[in-house]
Amino acid sequence: MESRYLMTTYGRPGPALVRGQGAYAWDADGKEYLDFITGLGVLALGHCHPAVVEAVCRQAGEMIHCSNLFHIENQARLAQALAEGTGMARAFFCNSGAEANEAAIKLARKHAGAGRFRVISALNSFHGRTLATLAATGQTAHQAGFEPMPDGFDHVPFNDLAALEAAAGPQTCAVLLEPVQGEGGINPADPAYLAGVRQLCDRRGLVLIFDEVQCGLGRTGKLLAAEHFGVRPDIVTLAKALGGGFPIGAILATEQVAATFKPGDHASTFGGNPLACAAALVTLRVLQDGVVEHAARMGEYFRRGLAELAGRRRQVVQVRGLGLMLAAELDRPGQAVVDACRDRGLLINCTAQRVLRFLPPLIIGEAEVGRALSVLDEVLAE
Repeated sequence: MESRYLMTTYGRPGPALVRGQGAYAWDADGKEYLDFITGLGVLALGHCHPAVVEAVCRQAGEMIHCSNLFHIENQARLAQALAEGTGMARAFFCNSGAEANEAAIKLARKHAGAGRFRVISALNSFHGRTLATLAATGQTAHQAGFEPMPDGFDHVPFNDLAALEAAAGPQTCAVLLEPVQGEGGINPADPAYLAGVRQLCDRRGLVLIFDEVQCGLGRTGKLLAAEHFGVRPDIVTLAKALGGGFPIGAILATEQVAATFKPGDHASTFGGNPLACAAALVTLRVLQDGVVEHAARMGEYFRRGLAELAGRRRQVVQVRGLGLMLAAELDRPGQAVVDACRDRGLLINCTAQRVLRFLPPLIIGEAEVGRALSVLDEVLAE
């Protein structure tokens, strides 16, 4: 049915997953998998976390959708919880990471005023699949076939402050960066670099946007990855983990920048509806109830295991990342390793061709990490 009725936008060699619980998923044939992809970082609390299931079921029986023409209590409560948890001031809700980055770009342009519309982003970045976020993405492979890209985006090498400063001109309105590049291969920013970017933005009157769609909400062992660097952005974008599996995106902004948006400037039909916000509220509550700290501890445990593995297996040339956003870079293409791990019941994926990416649920335990390391060791040995 897929080959007959779906557009072929995905390469799907893997199984049909039909059920999940915690760190595990099962396919249509009943085979069990340890899931270290978690829907590309969406399932921070694992599959079907009881608190998320209960909240979604309860809300679905009360009200699924309400237009943003009316007040939505869950939306206000979620905005408050995010503001108090992150130190940002105000929120706007949408449905995905790409939509969040689109909204951030619009807000930055309007805040900068007429004549200032260009956004600087990094090479090897990834910000979404819409035309604007694709133009912001610093990977030409994703842009091929969709040219011409919308104007207004400049790309500079990641962690190169001099290049960024040289690119900032009179038409520049914002800098858009991932504190940890995800699709680009799990590349953390240098702390001195982000501090320098903050200073540059302050001097030039630029809006600093952190794309934390993948690295935010506990993934790195802090609620926001920005906390590792001691740098406060003007706008931060979120999605993936926010809804515990239910689609929702958000932008958070400082009071000064958020005040730029006026009624009618931006909107979303589905964004921040009662069901999505119910899922996000309970997800955020559970994350803040010790899960983020657990992710930091387990991330260090997993990282040590990967480093030991790298010492035994020459194919691994580098281990890097923060918290439970980790990577093992190989000296060869990694898809064969991904396939062999899947055959043995471990789900991982490969990005940037040679980088094995690990995004386990933040509730993962030492036993599951040990099993994943054992499978990976077996595959690399072969």
